Amino acid sequence: MPRGAFSAVALTAALSIALTSCSSSSGPATGTGTAAAKGLVVGVTSDPDTLFPWKATQFQAVNVLQNLYGTLTEFDKDLNVVPGLAESWETAEDGKTLTLKLRQGVTFADGSTFDSKDVKSSLDKIMDEATAAVARASLSSVTSVEAPDPATVVLNLTGPDAALPANLATVNMAMLSSDDTEEKLNTAPNGTGPFTLSKRVPSQSITLARNDKYWGGEKPKVPTVEFRVIPDESSIVSAMQSGNVQLAVFNDPLVAQTAEGGGTITVTKTPQLNYHVLQLNARNGDLKDVNVRLAIQCAIDRQQVLSTAALGEGEVTGPITATAFKSDPNKRPCPNRDLTKAAEYLSKAGKSGGVTVKTIVSQGEYATSVNEAQNLKAQLAEAKINLELEVLESGAFVDRWVAADFDAAVALNGGRPDPDGSYGRYFTSKGNLNKVAGYSSPELDKLFAEGKATTDQAARKAIYDRVAAHLEENAAWIWLFSGYTYTATTAGVQGFTPMANGSLQYLRTTSAS
Repeated sequence: MPRGAFSAVALTAALSIALTSCSSSSGPATGTGTAAAKGLVVGVTSDPDTLFPWKATQFQAVNVLQNLYGTLTEFDKDLNVVPGLAESWETAEDGKTLTLKLRQGVTFADGSTFDSKDVKSSLDKIMDEATAAVARASLSSVTSVEAPDPATVVLNLTGPDAALPANLATVNMAMLSSDDTEEKLNTAPNGTGPFTLSKRVPSQSITLARNDKYWGGEKPKVPTVEFRVIPDESSIVSAMQSGNVQLAVFNDPLVAQTAEGGGTITVTKTPQLNYHVLQLNARNGDLKDVNVRLAIQCAIDRQQVLSTAALGEGEVTGPITATAFKSDPNKRPCPNRDLTKAAEYLSKAGKSGGVTVKTIVSQGEYATSVNEAQNLKAQLAEAKINLELEVLESGAFVDRWVAADFDAAVALNGGRPDPDGSYGRYFTSKGNLNKVAGYSSPELDKLFAEGKATTDQAARKAIYDRVAAHLEENAAWIWLFSGYTYTATTAGVQGFTPMANGSLQYLRTTSAS
């Protein structure tokens, strides 16, 4: 969020962290004291709110966990699906089974061997509603999981599922040891990833150590990666300039410009699949009426939000941001701001006098949220729509968001290469995040089922175009814009590859000198 002015408490904390970093180093101690000096320090604005991968939705948590855990498939730098813990997979001719061959010799951080029983256990638990895994809907086509031998897993499916290989690549589908529990992993992560947990100081830092038994072809280049919590992006720039932080990913374009202007920091700009959105809970209060939601849609100039909050760095977007399935933002009831239409919709709803919408906003998870919220509030006020803003710390926002305890939410949501992974869990009636989405319909259920069952790319694009049209015509949410991330590195940092999905998976190839 815009971090121009933060509280005296936050300032004190940031100064305390900065002083601590000058006097001591985190990470495993060594006889020579040189390991920490060769490690990498990454500046972040929030502490992870969970270390349990199946429930992680906060960006900071995901960024840490994807370096601790492995998944059956992975994305390469171009977001193509490639082998992960499964070195190969094959779909039956009728599409009703997916057989995966697992890598041999893979171990968890605790030294135990990874095999098919861990995969079966993980997938069965993710599918169990009691687990409350955020990716459960991505396995909706899976009827059962078999482990015929230690190196083989068979997924029995209701039918073809074109999205499944991509859905298996997210950290919310991390493979866990069958012996582990959520309670244990929240304090002692035990994954197959390139790093292991070394040390955690709550609200200050979390340090990962190189996993020398990592199955990947190359071991991580650095002995440690410390995620250091500094609540303000501008303060992270100062820490980089003073040599205390070597890498950071910014959301605020103004901060990125400031960082690059100093001459000692290199900034790489990467377009993102993530999208900024005003989420509406269509099951609450006045928002139950589609006309009220359409009035909100028509009263917003998205380009103004983008220009005000993010200096115009990005593009106005429709629901689907994945390159192969991208929505046309002009195909919506009000492609441009139209206050006359907004008034007409409010009149149809019997709300000519206006409405009030209680709206939650996160402060600490991304840089532009408060500015977005304030601009939206100002624009909507002209249409007699009052956004009553409640600004929350990142962890409190996530708790309220997951509980669907809001009428509206100003949010930055992660985009994925496949639309089913992005939205199947939100907008289908049985999607495990449908409570958060606040909207579903029989038509969407049918369309998402068709999208999974169709393998032809052009046909899938046509199906998801209909999904996007339905979401826009019913103003389920108000999609605003997609922006950039700005990866800042100091001299001596090499080998990091930014990705369009915001992943920090290439910390494993990053070196620091």
